[in-house]
Amino acid sequence: MFRAIGRIFRTPDLRRKIGFTLGIVALFRLGSFIPAPFVDFQNVQICLAGNQGATGLYQLVNLFSGGALLQLSIFALGIMPYITASIITQLLRVVIPHFDTLHKEGQAGQAKLTQYTRYMTIALAVLQSTTLITVARAGALFPTTSGVPQCSDLITNDAWYAILLMVITMTAGTGLIMWLGELVTERGIGNGMSLLIFVSIAATFPSALWAIAVSQGFEIFLLVLALGLLVMGAVVFVEQSQRRIPVQYAKRMVGRRTYGGNNTYIPIKVNMAGVVPVIFASSLLYLPALIAQFNQPAAGETAPEWVVWIQNNLVSGDNPIYMVVYFLLIVGFTYFYVAITFNPEEVADNMKKYGGFIPGIRAGRPTAEYLDYVLTRVTLPGSLYLGLVALIPLIAFAAVGANQNFPFGGASILIIVGVGLETVKQIDAQLQQRHYEGLLR
Repeated sequence: MFRAIGRIFRTPDLRRKIGFTLGIVALFRLGSFIPAPFVDFQNVQICLAGNQGATGLYQLVNLFSGGALLQLSIFALGIMPYITASIITQLLRVVIPHFDTLHKEGQAGQAKLTQYTRYMTIALAVLQSTTLITVARAGALFPTTSGVPQCSDLITNDAWYAILLMVITMTAGTGLIMWLGELVTERGIGNGMSLLIFVSIAATFPSALWAIAVSQGFEIFLLVLALGLLVMGAVVFVEQSQRRIPVQYAKRMVGRRTYGGNNTYIPIKVNMAGVVPVIFASSLLYLPALIAQFNQPAAGETAPEWVVWIQNNLVSGDNPIYMVVYFLLIVGFTYFYVAITFNPEEVADNMKKYGGFIPGIRAGRPTAEYLDYVLTRVTLPGSLYLGLVALIPLIAFAAVGANQNFPFGGASILIIVGVGLETVKQIDAQLQQRHYEGLLR
């Protein structure tokens, strides 16, 4: 293992790529601590100190930005607008035939879809930065410290030009992050966007674990660490699990050459949806809290019953109703997303076109029905697994007092494991090309 790591740094090309990636990561983290114009940095730090362990509306986005959102930095929005734009582009393939045609056109079509994603990212960044600044001016960014006067005075200048400059700065920060991610993809190691998300989440691990050690004691900290390692091992096992459907290709003669006749398989992963259902469910569950927040009664008036019910049951993560709704939403969104991203009829048509067939299954419609049958049953344990992993931070919040960004569960552990495995595979492939030995034996 250590010799393999030594070979990484003795290989000039690989060493250059890893150095470039680490440099981009350092620049990304530096920008997360530079405050945007007209932001009172001292007041923000006071509110952050009083907001530890809160489960506010922006905790998920703050997780993906590495804590930059609640600090109102120039990288406050992080990579979240790009993630949202990418998901929207994927969903539009089902609704708009032009997007589906571009997806099937190969590299040229993919480049066009990437361009659309960039434009949508900038538009979403403008919208989200405007919303963030509005909420910060209203003093509602930190829910547990709304009575602290500093939390209502985060922005020092309310003039229109100051707000416009803040929106432009945060939008430009998102554009810069997007460019840095693409640079890492082209010149570094791994997928740039995924690595930046990985770094954002990993940056919150030490503070989250230290908060548990301080509030609950060293014994609970060790117990959490041991359970976290077990959860991480289980997540690695499930993420690598797949159902392999055997496929055979018939031999065919083209001129004097023989093509086909080989055996392969279609890998259907247990978790084909990745972390997307967790993001969907979290975003949808934040909508009732957001609606209730903007329907607060005036002083001396009584809040409507539906607002009180939402605040009691759908805001705090330690509520059983919140947990059940969250779990069911994740299961439903897993099936929805898998149905959009994997089309059995399209796979069956492509197999039939190139002379492929599943042993014992007729080509065409029977193949599509068989693939749909297998996919539906494999997705069930995958959806239950996602729901259980997503509930880990909520259970930890109720039992240990950790916040919902508990490092060993939810979206954080799924992204950390997924991106880590993919990056290690890429480094391993690079080593095998040069030394005939990978990172692991």
